[in-house]
Amino acid sequence: MAIGVDGAVLTATAASLAIAPRWTRRACDPPSGAGRRWARPEALLGLVVGLVYLNQVLFTVYVLRVHGGDASFVAKYLPEGWFALEDGPAMRGVAERFPAPELLAPSVLRVQAFLELPLVLLAYVTVLRWLDRGLYRRLAHSWLVWAASLSHTFVFCMVEWDLHNPYTADDIVVRACSAVVTPLLLRWLAAQEDSGADEPSFPQMLLFAGSVWALGQVVLTVYDTALLYNLGHLGGRLPGAAVAVCVIAGARWASPRLRPGEMGVALASVISGLRWGLLLFFVPALAIRYGVNFGTPLLAATAGLLVGVTAAVCALRKALSGVGTAGIALWAVQVAVALLAGAAVGYATVRLVTDTYYEAGLLRGAASCFAAVIVVCALSDRYFGRRCDTFGTARAGRDMGVRPG
Repeated sequence: MAIGVDGAVLTATAASLAIAPRWTRRACDPPSGAGRRWARPEALLGLVVGLVYLNQVLFTVYVLRVHGGDASFVAKYLPEGWFALEDGPAMRGVAERFPAPELLAPSVLRVQAFLELPLVLLAYVTVLRWLDRGLYRRLAHSWLVWAASLSHTFVFCMVEWDLHNPYTADDIVVRACSAVVTPLLLRWLAAQEDSGADEPSFPQMLLFAGSVWALGQVVLTVYDTALLYNLGHLGGRLPGAAVAVCVIAGARWASPRLRPGEMGVALASVISGLRWGLLLFFVPALAIRYGVNFGTPLLAATAGLLVGVTAAVCALRKALSGVGTAGIALWAVQVAVALLAGAAVGYATVRLVTDTYYEAGLLRGAASCFAAVIVVCALSDRYFGRRCDTFGTARAGRDMGVRPG
């Protein structure tokens, strides 16, 4: 198991680092779509989440009616922390009135096996679209979406095999089908996207940070209460999930209504680095995530660090290409101060709460760190009068010795 996951980490990371930067130099903007407002990854993500919870209800009905409320027939094959059923009066009422409950047997693991990949990839491209619609469209029309589907599916299947049970063979076949359908769905969605998008402003980036944090909270809620078949936990997590959904709705409503503004050199370089990071992490993201638990943690951490460093190098090569020596020195001070401030804020927010899942703490820390970084960068850019004519082409104050690119 560990060898397979480690192999996936190495292969996916190497493929992404070797080919993704080359692809960006060759990729052409795909033809503009019809601009259907409903054909967005976040809308389809909501549909997939709804299907996941519908399957949870049907699974509970199946267990209550066919197995007398005892999930041990499947729970004995899986680790602790699964199958906390919701068996209150309302659920029992639904179960008692449901016809032919024995037909709901596929709700045991099989349906989730199909929905897990689109859930993960739709969440990822949703974040990418919030940041850069053009990059989202180009990525979804490229081979990278197939590479990510293959990488993610391989890791899912390795975990399936490690947790071997009577449903494993069926689940692997189902996941293989999902690996074909999901990229086609993403390509179709991207084809509906209209072309063009203004560069984000500082307030829009703050809304982006809040949106990503909230989306992460929703995904973690789905993971705990649905993907682990713990519908009984939903009541305790529902208030937090409702707040997260409201944050997403408010931020996404407000963001396009803000006027795009000029970006400074430091802020532009941070946003460029984030673009590169999301692009380069797309293929190996799940392999690195599962490498922490099922592979070699040091290898997974090294791969993640390598991807981050490569993203930073690619971003800086473009963002500082037209900047003089004095400007680069000033930029380095700005970003160093911003990163120190972000690290301090992120560490404080992680230590603030003890989380059930370590991903929740990392998500909170990363979102707060990013928000602090862009605040410091925006303030320092304003103070030094450094701004960008176009993304990645710096124009500084005349006294800074920075020439236009």
